[in-house]
Amino acid sequence: MAATRVYVARLAGLAVLGPDGESIGRIRDVVVAVRSDRQQPRVHGLVVELPTRRRIFVPILRITAIEPGVVTLNTGTVSLRRFTQRPGEMLALAQIVDSVVRVDDPDLPDLAGVDVHVADLGIEQTRSRDWLVSRVAVRGHRRLGRRRAVHVVDWSAVSGLTPYEIGRPGQDVTQLLEGFEGMRAADVAQQLRELPEKRRIEVAVALDDERLADVVQELPDDEQVDLLGHLEVRRAADVLEAMDPDDAADLLGELPEGEAESLLALMDPQESEPVRRLLEHSPYSAGGLMTPKPVILTPSTTVAEALARVRNPDLTPALASMVFVVRPPTATPTGRYLGSVHIQQLLREPPAHLVGGIIDTDLSPLRPELPLAAVTRYFATYNLVCGPVVDAENHLLGAVSVDDVLDHLLPEDWRDQEETDERGGA
Repeated sequence: MAATRVYVARLAGLAVLGPDGESIGRIRDVVVAVRSDRQQPRVHGLVVELPTRRRIFVPILRITAIEPGVVTLNTGTVSLRRFTQRPGEMLALAQIVDSVVRVDDPDLPDLAGVDVHVADLGIEQTRSRDWLVSRVAVRGHRRLGRRRAVHVVDWSAVSGLTPYEIGRPGQDVTQLLEGFEGMRAADVAQQLRELPEKRRIEVAVALDDERLADVVQELPDDEQVDLLGHLEVRRAADVLEAMDPDDAADLLGELPEGEAESLLALMDPQESEPVRRLLEHSPYSAGGLMTPKPVILTPSTTVAEALARVRNPDLTPALASMVFVVRPPTATPTGRYLGSVHIQQLLREPPAHLVGGIIDTDLSPLRPELPLAAVTRYFATYNLVCGPVVDAENHLLGAVSVDDVLDHLLPEDWRDQEETDERGGA
């Protein structure tokens, strides 16, 4: 039986189907219009995530049924334009849930005059088929180590749910962070981009350094700079330390020289030193593209040890495709570069064999001054996804991976695609 009353948190993740049962995507949020005149907020529609991870808007009037586990539309034709929030609209899960409110309900005297947090919103369909917010679930205070009790009250009993008050700083982001658990950093970055700036900064502040560093690396350059600028200077330096050195160098290269130097000075010297070396190279050269921390081994390393190194989950598939063999020291810039070993070769050799006996010495290394176009031709010529960067004295400086090349070959706005908008339009 189709529901006419539902809580928005229970909609999150539900499958969205067309009239013939075809899968369209999954619900990620509910768009509501919160007004300042105390009228019940009207539900405008749903934010639906397609299988491609794009988030689109589906008007609420397109819904014919909300059933356990699934929402059905009256049409299989929807706008594929990426969802953008309009003035006066708020996202139920991303903005309203976790916001601070007060409750004036004679049946709940313990909540009078104290701050509580929104736990959920109840929405209800009217006779005109419109959907309105009718109920609010709020979390009370924790007592004696117990979980905070949840109370459901009428919308009219809640104060603090206006665009101005929800927009005040200091709101909680627990619900958003829970939704990001288990997601790839690139997908979290895309969701951050779709949040209002205030909410985006609140989430960034709440993420730990390692997670935030991973997410920042997936943002466009200008948005990296903007997000970093909203963090305290000490926190910004900590996030830069947690980033891959090449990504940190790219970000610092976008900042004024004095500001970049101030952040470098706050970083741990062991973390800032490779970043400083990268900044000496043009960003569109092999030296500017490389990471100074590929898999580097000595000739006496066994094949078993080499395979254990490339199993490191922190390595990208491209960097794990090849190991580089050098004379000590193995920290870049290394001792004399001897050659490389492909992972396929490692897999063919007995575990006890030494990598020094299977080195590929025929692959010409990249020079740090080599421009991006030449690096691209190098990868295409040798069918590689990773290549060594060696200086004139034959020291290994780092390695360039194909993902770094693609990041610089694609247009700056590659994350945003041109689409046509049907929302409220033609």
